[in-house]
Amino acid sequence: MHHNHTETSVHQKGFSLIELLVGLLIGLLATIVIVQTFSVFEGRKRTTSGNADAQTNGNIALTNIQRSIQMAGYGIPLPSADKDNNPLKCNAFADFDPDNNAATNNSTNLFPIVIQDDPANASDTITVRYSTSAAGAIPVGIVNAANATGAAGLVADNNIGCHDKDIALISNGTTCIMTTVDDANGNPDTNVNIRLNALTPVGNPLVNGAKIACMGNWQNYTYQIVNNELRLNNQPIISEVVNMQAQYGVSSAADNNQVNQWVDATGGTWAAPTVANRNRIKAIRIALVLRNGLREREDVTAQCTTANGVVNQGPCAWDDTGYSNAPVIDLSADPNWKKYRYRVFETIIPLRNMLWSKDSLK
Repeated sequence: MHHNHTETSVHQKGFSLIELLVGLLIGLLATIVIVQTFSVFEGRKRTTSGNADAQTNGNIALTNIQRSIQMAGYGIPLPSADKDNNPLKCNAFADFDPDNNAATNNSTNLFPIVIQDDPANASDTITVRYSTSAAGAIPVGIVNAANATGAAGLVADNNIGCHDKDIALISNGTTCIMTTVDDANGNPDTNVNIRLNALTPVGNPLVNGAKIACMGNWQNYTYQIVNNELRLNNQPIISEVVNMQAQYGVSSAADNNQVNQWVDATGGTWAAPTVANRNRIKAIRIALVLRNGLREREDVTAQCTTANGVVNQGPCAWDDTGYSNAPVIDLSADPNWKKYRYRVFETIIPLRNMLWSKDSLK
């Protein structure tokens, strides 16, 4: 008699503890590699996107400033055949405050553009002045200067398109003063009566035969850097702008449009230029320093020295070989400035309204 026997294999195997530990170790190493690779690529992506943001912000900031500076001086009465009564040759006079309120900080004058240079190598401030009036300003003769601030108003020899609250320039030779129009009336085809705000002092240049020009809404537009923001009239417009430097481009004479020198707005000559020197300013060059907002772990920016030996605690601006020294860019007020990446945007902006007036400045 035969019996069937079922035999169980003694050779069946599973994972041992050691094999499990080795597998876990390999999986852990693979996870670490994946996470590290992801971290590296994420950092590169943030750097790239931050650089792209800086590029975009820089283009927008420079476009805003360039558009304003190209308008500088628009609305100054056009020089006429009477060169002895050229408003560009007006002697300097006190700033005019349209609302007679020092707290509003809107005082203005005829200078189309002013650079305020910070003595501590911080950012410069640029103030541009121009009119938003579509027609600019056309000077016309004053027939009767009497009663200019009274109810009747002065009499001009034709209607010059003045409107209430316009800023007006009165000039007699090189003696000039600014005021506002309280009330503009008159027949468009005949003489026009204009009542002015109070003048101090009343008298010269307000005389018969003087010129009056309504400059419309003559405004100050001030660009400055505050808390790493570019601000226009103290309103933030572009972020991550950390420095702005500007220089005047000046010619050898007022009736020459060739720029032969770039100067900082420092010292006795250019910190407060005379009218004669003001008329030599033909262009502005600007350097804007934009920052990638991503702070790196290590230093990524180093000190830079220009060809003429200007040491910058930050990136360099334009090449100053063969020209006046480039302005100093100093970002050291931030102790971590080296851990950021920067882009510098530079341009030269001609002052069109000054260039077009060359022949009248002889």
